[in-house]
Amino acid sequence: SINGKCFDWLLVSRRSCFRAGVRYYVRGIDSEGHAANFVETEQIVHYKGSKASFVQTRGSIPFFWSQRPNLKYKPKPQISKSVNHMDGFQRHFDSQIISYGKQVVVNLVNQKGSEKPLEQTFAKMVNSMANGMVRYVAFDFHKECSRMRWDRLQILMDQLAEQQDE
Repeated sequence: SINGKCFDWLLVSRRSCFRAGVRYYVRGIDSEGHAANFVETEQIVHYKGSKASFVQTRGSIPFFWSQRPNLKYKPKPQISKSVNHMDGFQRHFDSQIISYGKQVVVNLVNQKGSEKPLEQTFAKMVNSMANGMVRYVAFDFHKECSRMRWDRLQILMDQLAEQQDE
């Protein structure tokens, strides 16, 4: 109940059966475009006979890369050089668009250090795909929100405001 108005709020998460695995062992996509550790989360609000739904997905960055565990705290990501990334990448987003419609991709990885090549490759691939149904937003979460500066998330929210209103 908010302001005396009662409603039902449901939160449902569905984990994909494709490419499930533990962190660092399963990364990237397969040839069919299935992203590792993909999860769909749906919020459903039911109020006086009306329903509204918002779906958010998350998964590994959708191109071919790995991050093999070793003795380091955070192993360096390795982008595969021997495959055509665009085929699987395109399949991934074709499937996303068919299932969910227009996509707003929010990339939260570090934009420096060992994750910088992942962010750069992801941005480059979305741009080269040139699909008006996919918008890419990079937000260096660790840099912007370090030292528990959660108020800095407003920067991201402002970048997404127009698409969120849609």
